[in-house]
Amino acid sequence: MIETNPNEIVIVKSETSKIGSVDFDNLIFGRVFTDHMFVCDYEDGKWQTPQIMPYQAMTIEPSARVFHYGQAVFEGMKAYKDDDGRIFLFRPDQNFNRINKSAARLAIPEFRKDFFFEGLEKLLKLDSDWIKPGVGNSMYIRPFVIATEPAISASPAMSYRFMIILSPAKAYYNEPVRVLFAEKYSRSADGGVGFAKAAGNYAAQFYPTSLAQKKGFQQIIWTDANTHEYLEEAGTMNIFFRVNDTLITAPNNDRILDGVTRKSVISLAKDLGIECEVRRVSVKEIKAAAIDGSLKEIFGAGTAAVISPVSAFEHAEEVYELEQLDNSYASLFKEKLMNIQHNISEDPHGWRYEVK
Repeated sequence: MIETNPNEIVIVKSETSKIGSVDFDNLIFGRVFTDHMFVCDYEDGKWQTPQIMPYQAMTIEPSARVFHYGQAVFEGMKAYKDDDGRIFLFRPDQNFNRINKSAARLAIPEFRKDFFFEGLEKLLKLDSDWIKPGVGNSMYIRPFVIATEPAISASPAMSYRFMIILSPAKAYYNEPVRVLFAEKYSRSADGGVGFAKAAGNYAAQFYPTSLAQKKGFQQIIWTDANTHEYLEEAGTMNIFFRVNDTLITAPNNDRILDGVTRKSVISLAKDLGIECEVRRVSVKEIKAAAIDGSLKEIFGAGTAAVISPVSAFEHAEEVYELEQLDNSYASLFKEKLMNIQHNISEDPHGWRYEVK
């Protein structure tokens, strides 16, 4: 069935649904996808008519530039459904701005705001049955852009494809994670693309992360590429340290992703009267705080993970175990964030965006 609408989005509805075969109580993150997807191609110097169509494999030439030169950026967002069946996004303007910032850094054309929001909202409404209510349930949203022009000369592509796919989700990490402080490998460098959600950023960290996992650690906290003396962010999360009752997180720079959850935690800390320092934080400082007992918590913040406590870290072959607190900042911020996202509590900052 084909429909059109005033904003030019062509909608082709799936004749059948996969939803009946999905076990929503036992989801593996990022493995199950909904019935539809959003697609918009860039050709002849402009974005063409967007489409929503049944989720399906697509044909792309082996010479497509994305395979050879890595022109690919993406975003991570979530949608939530409250007990009345209303659907909400969390600060989607931040994700829209960031994907265009990432695109610009990789010489990819920026995407139209009207297409982004209209397409995303129509896609969510079309697959709304896949969004389950209840705290802990969400719909993970993956917008991304790839270079599709079939040419293997080393220059920016002339054609691209922007897509949005949806995946129902539960918690990314169910238990506190153990992390390794980076000593050799680097995630990004000054003047690079660390601030962008470029696909290659993640591919480059898979190998060192696999080495950490063999030692029993789930993530790496990356250090600055020049000296490896300052802690910056984890593989899938921005990172926070609580020393006594002060929260500390690294400042944004061109090596660190401008995390939406990170910014939200900083704002919530202000609301709660918790001192939050945004500054460089050294490995030596955190190790010393772990030894003298003033290091109370480390936790990650990100869209997929929300808030993820760290139970231990290793550096220079020394392991530091952290006591799990009953009334932790991590649990406080997670509850505050999720209550806003699920329309349970007030939203004084106007972060909640209803899909109507």
